[in-house]
Amino acid sequence: MSHLDPKELFKWCKIPVDALPQHPDLRVRFRIVRDSSEMGQCMARELLEVIQSNNHAGLPTRAIVPCGPNCWYAPFTELVNTLKVSLRALTVFHMDECLDWQGRPLPRNHPYNFRTFMEQHFYGGIAPGLAVPESQRFWLLPSTIERVQAALEEAPVDITLGGWGQDGHIAYNQARRHPFSHVTLEDVANSSMRIQENNLDTVLALAHRTFGAAYQFVPPMSVTLGVRECLSAKRVRVFSDTGAWKQTALRVALFSEPTPEYPMTLLQRHPDALITATLETARHPISEHPEWELF
Repeated sequence: MSHLDPKELFKWCKIPVDALPQHPDLRVRFRIVRDSSEMGQCMARELLEVIQSNNHAGLPTRAIVPCGPNCWYAPFTELVNTLKVSLRALTVFHMDECLDWQGRPLPRNHPYNFRTFMEQHFYGGIAPGLAVPESQRFWLLPSTIERVQAALEEAPVDITLGGWGQDGHIAYNQARRHPFSHVTLEDVANSSMRIQENNLDTVLALAHRTFGAAYQFVPPMSVTLGVRECLSAKRVRVFSDTGAWKQTALRVALFSEPTPEYPMTLLQRHPDALITATLETARHPISEHPEWELF
């Protein structure tokens, strides 16, 4: 585990939000959108345009898709249904799932059961004649890892959509903090599907977000695609409208050298990666308090 220089981090966080998109030190492409509504439209169109292009060429589409951000499901559904875009040739690889303390799937109506959420919000509103066939929906669970791996290896992935976490995790590729098991940057870059304990900071972040800080209810384990699978796609697009929870990870992703402390920094190695954040997520409190002295 490498550790960021706090003075460097402070410097990145001090950059005013309006200076970010064209900053000369950016290490990865970046855009700011106004709010969740605008971001949802952008995210929906990113996937839809790939599907439409491949449909027109008579080609299938293969996509890695996240559970969240939530703002894109309604726009995607509306565009598909209004434009009558067929999803019959779309194969979807769901990037992660939460698990209980024994590594088992959560109850169906648990708020962190990603399959239930996606069945309702991603698939649920699509007109039946346009919908992704059930056989082309690959749900990641401990029991399906080998099947998902084999399907992913059959052909290239066209696009990975995703968000990022408080530590810059993509899918559930959290920064590994085990005291006796350290990983290098290359270990993270080559990481593959796995079952894992969730980090304490991930548990606390989700507890504040969903359960009024009741960390007792946050799933302690997860199963995830690795960074290798997520970045295997021809294009990678990550989005966040979550505000303060994601602000520092964004600054690190934009300006730090790749580091296992923030797996999102590996986007810099991808030939076609783009980070999108809402204005609230792109701003940083340190940039708005020039009087602060932390050292």
